[in-house]
Amino acid sequence: MKKTLFFAALCVLPFCAAAQEKTERLDSVVVSASRADKNTPVTFTTVGKDELRASNPMNSLPMSLNLLPSVVTYNEGGTGLGNSAMTIRGSKGSQINVTLNGITLNDAESQEVFWVNIPALTSLISGVQVQRGLGTSANGAGAFGASINMNTAFVQADPSARVELSAGSFGTMITSAAISSGRLPGGLYFDLAMNLGSTDGYIRNAQVGSSSLFAVLGWLNGSNSLRLTYLMGQQVSGITWDGIDLEQYYKDRRYNGAGEYLDDEGNVRYYDNQTDNYAQHHVQLNYSHRFGERLTWVNTVNYTRGDGFDEYYKMSRKFKNFGFPSEYSGKTDMIYRKLMDNDLWVLNSSLRFRTDRLHLTAGANLSWYRGGHWGEVLWAKKAARNFDYSSLDWYSNTGWKNDVSAFARAEYQLLPWLTAYADLQYRTIGYRIEGADDDWLEYGAAVEDRLDYNRRWNFFNPRAGLTASWGIHKFYASAALGHREPGRGDIKENVKGEGAPIEPERMLDIETGYGIDTRTFSASVNLYAMEYWDMLLETGRLSSSGYAIKENVPRAWRRGVEISALWEPLDWLRLDGNATLSVNQIADYTSYVPYEDYSATHPVHYGRTTMLMSPSVIGMLRLSLRPWKGGLFTIDSKYVGRQFIDNSMREEMAIPAYWLANLSLGQVFSIGRKTLAVTAYVNNFLNRLYYASGWRWESYNAETGQVYTGIGVYPQPPCNFMIKVSLSF
Repeated sequence: MKKTLFFAALCVLPFCAAAQEKTERLDSVVVSASRADKNTPVTFTTVGKDELRASNPMNSLPMSLNLLPSVVTYNEGGTGLGNSAMTIRGSKGSQINVTLNGITLNDAESQEVFWVNIPALTSLISGVQVQRGLGTSANGAGAFGASINMNTAFVQADPSARVELSAGSFGTMITSAAISSGRLPGGLYFDLAMNLGSTDGYIRNAQVGSSSLFAVLGWLNGSNSLRLTYLMGQQVSGITWDGIDLEQYYKDRRYNGAGEYLDDEGNVRYYDNQTDNYAQHHVQLNYSHRFGERLTWVNTVNYTRGDGFDEYYKMSRKFKNFGFPSEYSGKTDMIYRKLMDNDLWVLNSSLRFRTDRLHLTAGANLSWYRGGHWGEVLWAKKAARNFDYSSLDWYSNTGWKNDVSAFARAEYQLLPWLTAYADLQYRTIGYRIEGADDDWLEYGAAVEDRLDYNRRWNFFNPRAGLTASWGIHKFYASAALGHREPGRGDIKENVKGEGAPIEPERMLDIETGYGIDTRTFSASVNLYAMEYWDMLLETGRLSSSGYAIKENVPRAWRRGVEISALWEPLDWLRLDGNATLSVNQIADYTSYVPYEDYSATHPVHYGRTTMLMSPSVIGMLRLSLRPWKGGLFTIDSKYVGRQFIDNSMREEMAIPAYWLANLSLGQVFSIGRKTLAVTAYVNNFLNRLYYASGWRWESYNAETGQVYTGIGVYPQPPCNFMIKVSLSF
């Protein structure tokens, strides 16, 4: 990005260049509070705009980050347009804090980011920084394993436009267009981008229709920057999160049972609208002001509105569980929706003070969230033709969450080669749930508000470290303490369960690393120890409605080494690689297996085990060639070691290790002032058949004393193709 800004400055008159450099820096401080600098002693990787846009257009952002150290990704439907998931050092999505221009995108209740709801981010953002471990604390909500900090906040110097058309396997089509005004007279500028995507998906019912719109209107004038940003994402996708039974996987790996039912003649049919529907709108207003050359004030107000529903066809559902009148009894086929809407207001304000030796940033984050959840029955097979479904009182509940945090972060150059770092954050979070869950009628309506919950947590999260830099060498070491509150799913089933009340998780993150950087070669080695207390895990205990609940496990840890290297001996030859070797363990694990009739649970003690979905070995290797002018050929491979579907570390619960290879071939043509680029992508060109994630069920038979198990998996696609044509001018 710095090279881009420098080049833009050279393209205008000298006096304009000086002014442009200053305004560019002012605009960039919108996201500086949440980002690590070169001397910040945390472990991070930064990916620029060009690399993001060069990635496969089919990929969601997690899939585009798949080659980074310690990252593992997969997609439920087989293409990046559907539901994608990622882990970083084994930490799942709800433990990865994601920000856009300093505003957290994680849902306040579930703590997840549903990437399918914000499509085409790779074509919209200017860069992304992935921090592994606890990272910096300036981003409001606490990261508890990693953070992804994205920005759209850089102003282009000159007008530009771009059109992209992509097509590929599984009926995938993507169209995107963008226009940027550059800086206009008076300091005004605007950016506009839109994206339309569709796919049939690899497995049945994995179709996706998505659209996104990104618009910016800004003003830069001397020491002031005002910026209004709007981001909209909308999607309709087939439900794919059920996966398939492993036995079915070997019969037909493209099978998906979502929406399957039997008609009156016993024939298998599929409900066409078994879908997930959601729209999300983000509005951000940012104002930045520079007081001289050293002090900058940044303020951002954000409003996010989301609403949507899942629609299901389900067989043999009990009338009484959906609030039907007493004259309706027994079971029937039904079509129903589970709906939600949410509102999020956020205010960020920070001050940044910089001298030659001191970088000081301090600020506050305030957020307020409301999330509504309710159900509607659309049709019941055995109900009267004129039945009024709006009269049913199935379920409705609402969650409110407020989060207030303040931080102060400083980097001070003790010696020309030594920088000290301190980062202090205080958070106070209040969370309240009221209303009935979707199963309260089934388990007795005497207590209507089954989800009554009201709790406040107060956290102090300190961080400190040192960075030593001399010549081409860099060494850093840091220690950080973090806390994480339980999510909605953790709480609501625990409230209905018989386990002990859950408490927040705690983690001590110790990071140390060494790096070397020369003109043709760079490498780094990072050692980390993420020590957990009161980690929340599913132990097998069930709530009164039969769902798994989470409980605090006293001790667990993730410890490992990350190695990265880049070698570019010639202008046309580059080799990148990274590897992670880790141990991810629970000190003492006991599973509680439900009886077949769910009347009780049977404890099975396993002792020290490996955490679920935490491979001990992850590796990547990429070869990039520029064999002729405008040409680019890349081949990359990814290895993910064996993972376990649950925490028992049993062989029958293992996902086998897999190794994939992808390639791309592109050519850029210069046509006057226009640039035409054509790129072909071949994913999994060795045609590996594998699955990347899964779930399990188990039950205990009291008569035989045996535990019976089964697993479900998410098949990933074999060799597939994509072609992208883009025109920039």
